[in-house]
Amino acid sequence: MPPTIAFLITVSFVISFAGMLALVWAIANNQFSLSQGAARTIFAHGEEGRGEDPATPAAEPGRGRVEADAAELDARDVADRSTRVPVLTFLGSAVMWLVVGSLYGVLASLKMHWPELLADTPALTFGRVRPMHLNAVAYGWAAMAGIGVAIWLIPRLFKTPLVGGRYATVGALIWNVAMAAGLVALGAGYSDGMEWLEIPWQIDLLFVLGGALCAVPLLLTVRHRRVEHLYVTSWYLMAALVWFPLLFTVANLPGAFPGVSGATVNWWFAHNVLGLWVTPIGIGVAYYMIPKILGRPILSYRLSLLGFWALALFYSQVGLHHLVGGPVPTWAVTLSIVQSVMMAIPVITVAINHHGTMWGHFHRLKDSPTLRFVWLGSLGYTVSSLQGSMEALRSVNLVTHFTHYTVGHAHLGFYGFLSFVLFGAVYFIVPRLADWEWPSRRLISVHFWLTAAGITVYFVALTMGGWLQGLAMLDADTPFMDVVRLTLPYLEARSLGGTLMTLGHLVFAGHFFLAVTRQGRALSGPTLFSPARVREEGRA
Repeated sequence: MPPTIAFLITVSFVISFAGMLALVWAIANNQFSLSQGAARTIFAHGEEGRGEDPATPAAEPGRGRVEADAAELDARDVADRSTRVPVLTFLGSAVMWLVVGSLYGVLASLKMHWPELLADTPALTFGRVRPMHLNAVAYGWAAMAGIGVAIWLIPRLFKTPLVGGRYATVGALIWNVAMAAGLVALGAGYSDGMEWLEIPWQIDLLFVLGGALCAVPLLLTVRHRRVEHLYVTSWYLMAALVWFPLLFTVANLPGAFPGVSGATVNWWFAHNVLGLWVTPIGIGVAYYMIPKILGRPILSYRLSLLGFWALALFYSQVGLHHLVGGPVPTWAVTLSIVQSVMMAIPVITVAINHHGTMWGHFHRLKDSPTLRFVWLGSLGYTVSSLQGSMEALRSVNLVTHFTHYTVGHAHLGFYGFLSFVLFGAVYFIVPRLADWEWPSRRLISVHFWLTAAGITVYFVALTMGGWLQGLAMLDADTPFMDVVRLTLPYLEARSLGGTLMTLGHLVFAGHFFLAVTRQGRALSGPTLFSPARVREEGRA
């Protein structure tokens, strides 16, 4: 057995074994509760049946605060406000990096069908711009927004104010320094040369330090928790904040994995950072936001726990199916394929819960910005995950390997799922921390439709174009340049989709700035898509 494969299997075993120990602890401490009553732990006494969407606590008098326990609601307000500085620091930074990464992404996309664009500027060549885009949106936007939302949720889930928030604030500042230094290094041509791991390892040490400081409030707040049962979102968030540092540190060990070993570790990390970092954050947030906005518990608490523990025990060996046909032992690739197909189990459990909880309440998508973003993100998770399980099959991989199809799939998962969930969470959180409603429902609507249309055009174009590209490359009689010309219309559509998303991000960033600086007139009610209808329901 090659040493690298043995090492990765050992690390995967350690992750799975740690998950098993956590499962044993959960069972021993009555955390693996099969009672549907556990799904109600996120509600205050008397709050169930009343949605909390999405304004500051006093914005909807008569809706959810009359019958609910006032002391619990006041304690929740205190817990929310305890996170104000670190969360707004993380979210503000994330929005900034989203804009930066989006602009680099559009430039990289244009270069794929307009190669002479800025070709004489070394820092703006495709080989530098593309990793700058990837790292800015992955570690700048998604990671920082995910950590910010997690820090805000932890006090709510544990029903206690955040402890040690200043550590997270310092961690956010260090993370920003690392992000800026990383982009400068990539623009100057310094790279570790592996996708998702391009930033030089010396700078990665700053990410490790910043992330470690962010973990301190989690540990301190857990010690002071005022709940016995840990709601399923708690498990997802805690697991993500434990898994990511381990994956990131192992994959960035300098000089440890040369040659083919590096490619193996590269794809092990690239897929696990999606499944053990992005996925838990997104699913955990959706498991909180959907029932809170609807005012009803999730459909089946048993399925929610099954989905989490299946992810914890099985996902770590997924990823090597991207090396089908490469110089990697066939049995290792086959093991990864089997694990990828098995991941359909937790995906289906999450789909049943998220979409089943929505059943009979889809009309709320007409008025709730948070629900519309979060539910569409959850739908993106269902589609992208099932697509990923199919893509791992050798018969499908034979066509899609090394094509734009894989790029479309990755963006549906990372953007169509995670980013939409994070957008929804930001719309829910900011009014509670800024004590100011979003100034314009029209801007929220513009943001939604630009980004939704953008990712749709992007995904459909690359899925169709990538599949045709794969079929053409399998035809030995088709010249390679004909294959390249075949993809051009789809790459142009990709740029159109990316431009629409970027315009949406600019609207979102401007609106975020207006909200946190409390610009515009003060609103007495929540900023909803259909405020008139909601007020009528409240009086009824």
